[in-house]
Amino acid sequence: MAVADVYNMNGERVSETDLPDGIFDVAVKQHILHEVVRMQMINRRSGTAATKGRSYVRGGGQKPYRQKGTGRARAGSRRSPLWRGGGVVFGPSPRSYSYRVPKKVRRQALKMALTGKLQGNDLIVVDRFDLDTVKTKRFVEVLNALKIKEALIVTDREIENLELSSRNVRNVKVLRSEGLNVYDILRFDRLILLEPSVSQIAERLLS
Repeated sequence: MAVADVYNMNGERVSETDLPDGIFDVAVKQHILHEVVRMQMINRRSGTAATKGRSYVRGGGQKPYRQKGTGRARAGSRRSPLWRGGGVVFGPSPRSYSYRVPKKVRRQALKMALTGKLQGNDLIVVDRFDLDTVKTKRFVEVLNALKIKEALIVTDREIENLELSSRNVRNVKVLRSEGLNVYDILRFDRLILLEPSVSQIAERLLS
């Protein structure tokens, strides 16, 4: 079982914590990470692009001119796709792009992402991250003490002062453990886990 140092808000090592091998010591397969991240990104697409075909464009009920004798090509509607202001041929219509990767694959990808952070020495465990007030300056001071400029912070519960203090800091995101996902783990250089969140993640992924 891997062991990680636990730091306080001043950047001082205060203890150690065990990290389950079933989560933090698995084989990392890039193609699985790619597939899960791709699923997450595609599921964010709104799919609301739409155009009007000739049946949806206003007008066009009357034949523009007579069939023969004008010297022009025959036409039956002013809303033909060949005409200016007419309908669009084969244009996009609202649709859903979403698809699902099997649950076991998603869970395994999450373990791989966490293992990758640990193997790359980009995972830090902090005993607590409680701020007395909503103050961005104090939040930045804690990050500087931990020698971190960009990070995903995973909490075990709602910590309002932390979430509000961090929202204006670039390249930092606070996320509760139940929302932990592969894309956010890989997106940020460093991963900060509050010590109580480790057991929550283990319960979620090892159950």
